[in-house]
Amino acid sequence: MNKTVLAHRVKNVGVNNFILRKGSPVPLWLVRQYPTKIIVAWGEAISGNKKIKDWLKENGYPELSCFVYALQLQDSARKWLMDNNCPELMALVMGSEGDKKALNWLRANSYSKLALIAEGADNDNTAIEELLKMDEKEWAMISLKIRAVKNSIQEDNEDWHKQSRW
Repeated sequence: MNKTVLAHRVKNVGVNNFILRKGSPVPLWLVRQYPTKIIVAWGEAISGNKKIKDWLKENGYPELSCFVYALQLQDSARKWLMDNNCPELMALVMGSEGDKKALNWLRANSYSKLALIAEGADNDNTAIEELLKMDEKEWAMISLKIRAVKNSIQEDNEDWHKQSRW
């Protein structure tokens, strides 16, 4: 089965609140491998397919399901990612929101591909082109799906018609 590596090395140091606390029980090497069909399913969950998001959670991929909630600004999901040793996914969320420290952390911890995904999600077309040049079509798709959700949230927040008057 074709598997794609999402993450490489996790160090027990970092910047800001989203990085692991000193002394937390994190393995030195944390490698997550996902079959291509799981990456495609994750993309569908990001795009709003609740049934697939629930399936991911119930079938051994709770971090991917939780990522979707974190992307939708749910603080409990963001906390879950950190508490369950998924700082790279939290950094992906924050990097897609334009957090340069998160992008620097991803690169410093051997998550360069995730940094490109985050930059693409933050409307950087050059990052998408780079993923495609690397023949990382699935990851370019994930980046564009994150972008669509992130931009939709931003548009809703900026639309004064949708804001409460109270």
